[in-house]
Amino acid sequence: MCLGFISWAVFSSFDIGIKTINDFSLRNIDGKYISLKDNEQAKGYIVIFTCNHCPFAKLYPSRINKLQETFAPLGVPVLAINSMDSMVYEEECYTFMQQKSSENKFAFPYLQDASQEVAKNFGAVNTPQAFVIWRDGNRWVIKYKGAIDDNGESPEMAQNFIAMAVNDLLANKPLSMPTTESFGCKIFYRK
Repeated sequence: MCLGFISWAVFSSFDIGIKTINDFSLRNIDGKYISLKDNEQAKGYIVIFTCNHCPFAKLYPSRINKLQETFAPLGVPVLAINSMDSMVYEEECYTFMQQKSSENKFAFPYLQDASQEVAKNFGAVNTPQAFVIWRDGNRWVIKYKGAIDDNGESPEMAQNFIAMAVNDLLANKPLSMPTTESFGCKIFYRK
């Protein structure tokens, strides 16, 4: 259970164009470590902070698979990251991450951010929360921050914010919507 916490986060004042992300190395559910520099062909990444227990996050695995299927061949793969504290939420432990990935047939890496440092670097506050980062020379710059789409319960009616952002970036166009509201279960950071 998510203890009833829902975070309605508005990021309209966030300056997307200059926030860079440090490279990281996180353990995937297959035991291998993945970092941004591993894929030299990547133009960018769709980074989604998600978890096992959040009811809202549970609505998105098939949509995240679709993002991977659509954009990984174009050089923009998905990285899903679990930064929830497994000491507080037992169902967020590595074994349960592996189980969730298997049950939902994840077509993308599902990485454990046990130290929560990656989530802090991004400024992630809830699950699911999405970012599109783009290669700018040797840097990774956040170009989009917010929700995956605007309709958790009805994917067929949803406006896909991630697809809009990635398509704009691939076309070298300014993003029509660089930030959106993101909501779901709050990521509680250890002190």
